[in-house]
Amino acid sequence: MLEIDGSVGEGGGQIIRTAIALAAITGNEVEITNIRANRPKPGLSAQHVHAVKAVEQLSGGHHTEGLELRSTRLQFSPATLKGFEGEIDIGTAGSITLLLQCLVPVALFADRDTKVRIVGGTDVSWSPPMDFHTNVFLAALQKMGCEVHLDLKRRGYYPKGGGLVTVHVSPAQAQHMTGFVLTNGGEEGIINGVSHSCGLPAHVAERQAKAAEKVLNEAGYGAELKTEIEERSKWTTGCGITLWRGYKSGSALGERGKRAELVGEEAAKNIVTELESSSTIDVHLADQLVPYIALAEGKSEIKVREVTKHLETNMYITQKFLDVEFEVEKEGKEVFVIRKE
Repeated sequence: MLEIDGSVGEGGGQIIRTAIALAAITGNEVEITNIRANRPKPGLSAQHVHAVKAVEQLSGGHHTEGLELRSTRLQFSPATLKGFEGEIDIGTAGSITLLLQCLVPVALFADRDTKVRIVGGTDVSWSPPMDFHTNVFLAALQKMGCEVHLDLKRRGYYPKGGGLVTVHVSPAQAQHMTGFVLTNGGEEGIINGVSHSCGLPAHVAERQAKAAEKVLNEAGYGAELKTEIEERSKWTTGCGITLWRGYKSGSALGERGKRAELVGEEAAKNIVTELESSSTIDVHLADQLVPYIALAEGKSEIKVREVTKHLETNMYITQKFLDVEFEVEKEGKEVFVIRKE
């Protein structure tokens, strides 16, 4: 049984998601201790519990200990991977995209398609926004030969959640997941984006988009931003904006007392920082791709402007389960090359 200290590196939920997913794929038993020990609320949250339960369904895990809210120890024993159809209700605004970080890689190695309806938070703090997941992350997986389709039915913000997505994952064995090589400057062209709001006046999303476009234009970038507005919503209230070009992105969420213009400007400045770097993918995509790069056949090579704690931690956990080495090399003053042969 592999033993993982859940407080190492960034010490958050990513350790759980990566370790449980790779345990299921490799067939290794794993015990994770000190789960989120340094967080304000240590232990498993609802999103982590449902992520592990989803992997249980995929793997036929018949022996899981410690799978309950606020538990700081988790032991997981996987079995044969089998696709399933069902529904997962996180019950809070727990992040759907974080849950998918655990579910998708396992579903790619199941014996048949997996189709799931998931209810929870689509655009919440400290997690990838849904438009990043769909337009940047899933685009990268498609480049690697994976078939993962997501349909956003309804957004859900903190604290009520209530967002709804449907996800369809086809097994990857038939396509032979290939490495991810992107060594040039990435995509050219205009920046795309979505400024969204629910349960708020229409001008909120419009002001976010206008402010973002102003910053982007002043920085020399063209932009085509859409607004997605639902003024009356019985499910949730909130707003946000996500921008992307190629494999780089910027996003921001609204919050009480924060002017819409500041939300738009924040997202625009985030993507400009990425675009002005000679990196080929953004820092958020880099750490999320690590397990897939390790599982894929052949060479992968990416360039990032910063080696974050999340990236370091995901490489560390991945190497615990798989016979793989990541080479990290500084190139010039502002970029790091991550290679896997």
